[in-house]
Amino acid sequence: MTNTRFAPLIASIGFYPVLPDADWVQRVLYWGALTVQLRFKPAPHNDAAIAEQVQKAVAAGRTVPGAQVFINDHWRHALAAGAYGVHLGQEDWAALTDAERATLRASGMRLGLSTHTPEELALARAAAPSYLAIGPVYPTTLKVMPYEPVGLERLQQWVRTVPDCPVVAIGGIAWEQMRAVMQCGVNGIAVVSAVTQAPDPQRAVSAGVEACRALAGTAGT
Repeated sequence: MTNTRFAPLIASIGFYPVLPDADWVQRVLYWGALTVQLRFKPAPHNDAAIAEQVQKAVAAGRTVPGAQVFINDHWRHALAAGAYGVHLGQEDWAALTDAERATLRASGMRLGLSTHTPEELALARAAAPSYLAIGPVYPTTLKVMPYEPVGLERLQQWVRTVPDCPVVAIGGIAWEQMRAVMQCGVNGIAVVSAVTQAPDPQRAVSAGVEACRALAGTAGT
């Protein structure tokens, strides 16, 4: 395991919306979620458009005290924009050179890493990130996943193997399942469609923030 950890989070994660563009990031921060992720897909956008989205999301985070804005995948743009943090998948992290990893650590940016199996969990923990994401907890229809759902029993078991690192649960988590997920000892719950496809996104964000805050005391029980 590396001796150099990534910078720690400044606060608990709680309700963690994953959002498709910087406009969503601005709105959701305004509605009260302090930890958000910009997941802006490259196609059909060019590099300039990606850079603009990252810069706009980072700027939005700077206007909200305590905000933790993570940029998915686009770590070079995140680095250039002085982002709070970046979230990478296993393949993205594995593709980085030692020099690139050292640059990310030295920048002070926080790092979140995705994990889906015990093997990936071990690899991610060795990177000493700011947090780990475990999923999919439940089946999800947002994208084809080559991994079976983790489920609550394994989620709880895996969380216990990383007591020194915050864990975010993600994947198919509905409102009525949030209590059970938080009781597995996670630090936060990441959602996508629960916000972006909600009939009233603002109400969904407010409800999610309050629910995770109320449930935080039940984590690990």
